Amino acid sequence: MTRLALIRHGHTDWNRQGRIQGRTDILLDPQAAADLAKLVLPPEWLAADLVSSPLKRAVQTAELIGHPPRTVAALTEMDWGDWEGKKGLELKADPDSGFRDLEFWGWDYRPPNGESPTDVRARLQGWVKGLDRDTVAVCHIGIMRVLLAMATGWNFDGPAPFRIKRNRLFVIHMNNGHLDSGEMRHDPVPIRLLER
Repeated sequence: MTRLALIRHGHTDWNRQGRIQGRTDILLDPQAAADLAKLVLPPEWLAADLVSSPLKRAVQTAELIGHPPRTVAALTEMDWGDWEGKKGLELKADPDSGFRDLEFWGWDYRPPNGESPTDVRARLQGWVKGLDRDTVAVCHIGIMRVLLAMATGWNFDGPAPFRIKRNRLFVIHMNNGHLDSGEMRHDPVPIRLLER
């Protein structure tokens, strides 16, 4: 059985402003970088492969908590299309925007000119099937939601059975790299990064 540990990148200015980033390539803000520089992966994960999304905020997070990662295109954040750069609360207040909270997307809803969770799952499948050793993946909340949904059976149809927080590893145990809840098991308690 292979373990995949997911960790979300640190804060950016857009995160703190409530803006949707998607594939917009933004660095960590100075406070996030300073905070992450004080943290390290737990000892049992130091020998695992360290990979990240190619977006700067994920690469920078991996470098700060470990070492320069190998980048994986499949881990790029979900494409939020026309909503990128906009504030979620403002979109939600506009009845003409079509905005919905992710908990009510189902697998096939998509932002205008963006990706659905089904699209993200399709691009992750080949990468996950190719994993043959323990791996830490520094990525994005959209990627984490899709992988954790597959591990828990959540269908983007109400509150998620997990809460994604920063500076924690969310571990999925996979049997033969299959992306379905029968072949994936999610550890319900995430593992905190350690202070140096």
